[in-house]
Parts: sequence; structure tokens; C-alpha cells
Amino acid sequence: MKAKKPSRFPSFLWIMILLFVVVIVTFPRWISVFYPQPNRDLVFSAAYEYNIDPYLVFAVMRAESKFETSARSAKGARGLMQIMPETGQWIASQQGISNFDPDMLHDPETNIRFGCWYLANLSHEFDDRTPLVAAAYNAGRGKTRQWVLEGKWDGDPGSLDKIPFPETRAYVGNVLANYRAYRAIYAR
Repeated sequence: MKAKKPSRFPSFLWIMILLFVVVIVTFPRWISVFYPQPNRDLVFSAAYEYNIDPYLVFAVMRAESKFETSARSAKGARGLMQIMPETGQWIASQQGISNFDPDMLHDPETNIRFGCWYLANLSHEFDDRTPLVAAAYNAGRGKTRQWVLEGKWDGDPGSLDKIPFPETRAYVGNVLANYRAYRAIYAR
């Protein structure tokens, strides 16, 4: 009886795993292809002006529009950060901008500045708790506040399943995952 030849697959698998680990550890920037930083200067400038983490801004932009300046949702949200015209009008009034036109939301500079201001406003209201800020950005501050007050969801990222709206639940998970990735890739 001939002895069975040992399979080479397990050693091949270990070599592939080792190679993968080496690539991840030594070249983490390759992942940046999936997590780009378009309009980087605009994002960093507005984020710093409003004291918001720029990587949160990129996380929101990635979730909202996949970085398409011309993006427009079925509900009418516009631009990179998918700002509703009514929200844009309110932000403009808060900033003393009297000549606001909803088409301005397709301009990257306007959209990013408004989005950063809005994130800062929500961060202030929700004590810088990123999951609550993301939920409020998607579902609205009133709904998010109501969930907290009624004890439906307390903003714990470990209990996203308690968010009453499935769309918001998925959105918050997406933003948090994007945010973790951006911080891991770019933050030093």
C-alpha cells in the first residue's frame, strides 16, 4: 500500500494568509482606494472650522452619496452630504446667508460647509455621541431625541438593532463602519 501524499493546500493557505497579513500591515494605504478623500482641502477646512472630525465627514459623504456631487435622492436630498433643501435653507438662515438657492447644494464647497455645520450642530445637541449624531443626520433630530427620551435606543453602538427605523439602523451601522475605516487608514 502506498502512503498518501500530504496535501499542499494547508501550506499554500498559510502562505496566502501570511502574505495577506504582510500586505495589510506594511501597506495599509492600499485600502484608501475604497475610502478616498475627495475634496480633502474643503473637508478639512470646514471640519476644523466647525470642530468636527474630518474623517466623520468623509464617512457621512461615503454613506450618503458615494462622493457624487450631482447626487439627488428620491426624497430630494442633494449633493455630497445629501442635504434636504429645507435643511439647507435653515442652515443658510442660521449662517446669515440670504440668497440661498437649493441648487447651491450641488456645489461641493457649499454642501460640505453646510454638512459640517449641521454635523457640529447635531454633535452639540447629542453630546458628541457619534451614533446619535449619525442617526439624527438620517432620521432627524426630533425622531432621534424621541427614541432616547422614550428609552427605545440610547445611542449605544452595540445596540443598533434597537433603532426603530430599518433605514436609519443600516445607515448608522454604515457610517460607523466607514468612520472606523477612515480613522484606521488616515488618522495618526
